[in-house]
Amino acid sequence: MAKRLSNESSISDVLKEFIEVNKLQNGMDKIDVQAAWKSLMGNGVNSYTKEVMLKGSTLYVSLTSAVLREELSYGKEKIIKMINEELRKEVVTAIILR
Repeated sequence: MAKRLSNESSISDVLKEFIEVNKLQNGMDKIDVQAAWKSLMGNGVNSYTKEVMLKGSTLYVSLTSAVLREELSYGKEKIIKMINEELRKEVVTAIILR
């Protein structure tokens, strides 16, 4: 049973409790990673991005340009670091570009 929150709880505390009780954190992380990719990569990369999907701690990114895929493969560690810094927690540990 969920613990009862007092009437003086802030909305952020109530939402955190709701996410924790209903085990929604994985879904929230998937949405946050997609948003972080779009904001960090910019319009140029996003125009060639077909799909961004988080499975476990691995980020799968489908790209329509082989040249861009090759270019991004050189900076995988930097991309992982940038996304995790944007989310303020360690969510992504690996990136697969396809």
